[in-house]
Amino acid sequence: MKRKLITGLFILAAFLLQSTVFSSLTFADIRPNLLIVVTASFGFMRGEKGGMAVGFASGLFMDLFWAGLPGFYALIYTVIGYLNGTFHRMFFDDDIKFPLILIGVSDLVYGLAVYVCLFMLHGEFIFSYFLGHVILPELVYTILVTLILYQIILHVNRRLEAEEQRSASRFV
Repeated sequence: MKRKLITGLFILAAFLLQSTVFSSLTFADIRPNLLIVVTASFGFMRGEKGGMAVGFASGLFMDLFWAGLPGFYALIYTVIGYLNGTFHRMFFDDDIKFPLILIGVSDLVYGLAVYVCLFMLHGEFIFSYFLGHVILPELVYTILVTLILYQIILHVNRRLEAEEQRSASRFV
């Protein structure tokens, strides 16, 4: 129960930071995608189900407050959470390179999905502009923020796992 509450607080905090603080800290109208960082991190730390749950909740926030197409972001974030969860067995918490790569690829997939579904299907075929002015700058900014946010998520996850192991050993 404690893990679910803390995970929910992470999602809410990432959403609020992304929509308020980082709206003021934009570079060329680009802000980092904190919800991708949270979704991907919980995906490869907790597995497919955990990634899907966090992804769905993150996408639902986006759908409720920013999207015109209901369920679009919930679907994208759920898939990203699931795909990151498939790497759960390869996750070692002392290696930051692998999570950075996964989060970067997740943000790239997110940007491409948004382009294809929201722009290209509406007849806007300026992919090179969208790639150079939206997708790649957001990717770089998200990776820079990941260096800090991932450490916080990792620290909390370690403490929760240690606490869960202590409470499980009491019942054995």
